[in-house]
Amino acid sequence: MILKSPAVSQVLLVRPGATEFDDQGRIKGCMDMPLSETGRQQVELLADQVSHIPCRTVYTAPCESARETAEILATHLTDPDRVDRGRPAKVKVIDCLRNLDHGLWHGKLIDELKRNHPKLYRRGQETPWDICPPGGESISDAQIRVEKALRKLLKKSHDDLVAIVIPDPMAWIVQAMLAGESLSNLWQAETDSGKWDVIDPVW
Repeated sequence: MILKSPAVSQVLLVRPGATEFDDQGRIKGCMDMPLSETGRQQVELLADQVSHIPCRTVYTAPCESARETAEILATHLTDPDRVDRGRPAKVKVIDCLRNLDHGLWHGKLIDELKRNHPKLYRRGQETPWDICPPGGESISDAQIRVEKALRKLLKKSHDDLVAIVIPDPMAWIVQAMLAGESLSNLWQAETDSGKWDVIDPVW
């Protein structure tokens, strides 16, 4: 059993709103794409849902959809030290939070992979840990990349809530790491839809 340190901050983990590739069920990976109209509506809704949460800084992945989401979110979150002035939270881009590099899979329909590569698709459902797209990045390598950045953010947070905007499937990896859960079904975690969770890290 892994015990959580009493000094570890909670994490507000936000998936960006959808892009056109998400709307179409395509793999976008680390491609830089703006929010779609659906995505902007999702972000406005989630921003209202979390507006009661005090937050100094929103950390975000560098892709456009994540940055757009973080900027909208920051206008609804208030710095607890300056609440009397209605000061919005700051936004800081963290390169290590960039999404999983899907290599030659970028732009492919998830259903296309399911039809043309059924064995690979099943591996993604059952044992996604060692999957590595041609010319891309394995999930295990992505975890190593993001873990150092997460530990640094949590350490410097001084017990405050840490707000992070990360696209799927990297958000799926991060949530499993923070919650001490095992990974399953990569394909279900492949598209963004403007969701959020508050996590108590087990670290």
